[in-house]
Amino acid sequence: MNTHTMQAQAADATSIRLSFASAHEVHHGLETAVNTLIASAVQDRRCGIRVTRHEPGAYTVALDETVPFGETHEDFAA
Repeated sequence: MNTHTMQAQAADATSIRLSFASAHEVHHGLETAVNTLIASAVQDRRCGIRVTRHEPGAYTVALDETVPFGETHEDFAA
C-alpha cells in the first residue's frame, strides 16, 4: 500500500511537500518529486533542486536558485 502524500505548494510546481508513513516509501516518493521538478527547472535553466528533510518522514523538494542548474542538493533542516 502506498501511503505517502505529495502536495505541490505552487501551481507552477516550484515546490513539493511530502509526508511518508514508512521509510521504504521515501526513495520512490523523493525520486518522483525530483523528476516532477526537473521539467520546471529545464524551462528556465537558472536553478537546480534542493531536497530538505524537515523531520523523519517530512520533506520538501523545491527549485532553488542557489543550486546550480542540473544539480540536486540535499539538506537537513535544523
